Amino acid sequence: MSTKNTDVLILGSGIAGMQAALDIGDNGLNVVIVEKSPSIGGKMISLSKVFPTLDCASCITTPKMAASSHHPRVDIYTYTEVKEIKKVSDGFEAVIIKKPRFVIESECISCKKCEEACPVYVTDEFEYGLGVKKAISIPFTNAIPQFPVLDESKCIRCGACARVCPKDCIDYLQKPEEIKVKSKAVIISTGYEITPMDAKKEYNGTKLPNVISSLQAERLLAPHGPYGKFLRPSDGKIPDSIAYVQCAGSRDESIGIPYCSRVCCMYAIKQAMLLSGMLPLSEITIYYMDMRAFGKGYEQFYNQARAMGINFVKAKVAKITEDEEHNPILRIDRQEDGSKPQEVKHDIVVLSQGLVPSTKNFFGLELEINEYGFVNQPEKSLSPAKTNIEGVFVAGVASGPKDIPDTIMEAGSAAMEVINYVKSVKVGS
Repeated sequence: MSTKNTDVLILGSGIAGMQAALDIGDNGLNVVIVEKSPSIGGKMISLSKVFPTLDCASCITTPKMAASSHHPRVDIYTYTEVKEIKKVSDGFEAVIIKKPRFVIESECISCKKCEEACPVYVTDEFEYGLGVKKAISIPFTNAIPQFPVLDESKCIRCGACARVCPKDCIDYLQKPEEIKVKSKAVIISTGYEITPMDAKKEYNGTKLPNVISSLQAERLLAPHGPYGKFLRPSDGKIPDSIAYVQCAGSRDESIGIPYCSRVCCMYAIKQAMLLSGMLPLSEITIYYMDMRAFGKGYEQFYNQARAMGINFVKAKVAKITEDEEHNPILRIDRQEDGSKPQEVKHDIVVLSQGLVPSTKNFFGLELEINEYGFVNQPEKSLSPAKTNIEGVFVAGVASGPKDIPDTIMEAGSAAMEVINYVKSVKVGS
């Protein structure tokens, strides 16, 4: 087992992890980022645009990715998982496992010939199941690093990739590699997942092809998405009627997520506005219980959406079924006019899912977490980045649902706390 010494270990390379790493590196400390996915960038790199400015998400994230990967004080381990972290007298020791890509990274020139030659198509995780890729492929167009990953479970061992590789860097016998990382401090920026599509059984999210997740909608809206247009997954039809169902994974005791995820209202409004521009003849309806526009400029954003003709209907959606043409049918109970429950038909439905922690097992660290799995911050702490363990800090959605501006702000706070901690505290004293 090889050993890597560093000042700060950062878990997760989303916008929070990258921002913290850049701030820390710019202040003269060495950083190691561990990312479980084959590329850095987190969820943000898969988004279409950000609210309320409607700036290109990729245009914001890609420069951060490039800056992180080229920073002289930042080392990045992608496609790597943390086995355990323990506190020792001189800081922290982590054991990480670098999973095999079955490609010799030091030799690969990212020519994509292996991907072109591969005859096997598999589901593309980056497109959230809406597209396909080859069994050996670079994760997505602007991935960093630009190294392919071979899906061992789908590979048919035909050898096509190895035969065309100009650098002879396909290694079918590659094994996982254990690495020990010694650091003085740790930042938890493990991010989030969206609530499962089947969390609310009545919505049939995993059974109806035209009921999609919020992240699938992001990919359909992205200019580099799977179809190049916003199309129905079942038949490729351009939808004439689009519905958003709010609180489909939040504020619901029945699924164990009673809290508000804060971003769902705003990302639904953002997607609806983008769709209004993309499909001006389509009718867009947002079914909501309460609209929560909590941030700077968010109320104006909401009002702008209403002015664009987007329908906001205060109603609870009790159930979603479909007709013989796979058109989703929503059974709704309007809250304002007291009318009887009714059924309405749409071409496609987007579930506005909530945010849950990416992990509830923090690798052996005895972190205090709340009943929902988010990292707790000490009540008397004046910093949002501190945890109950000295030398361990948190940034981003790992400590609770929040939007991108707040995530970046917390990453800066975590970076400042780490810099002060490492420079002022004699670790091991």
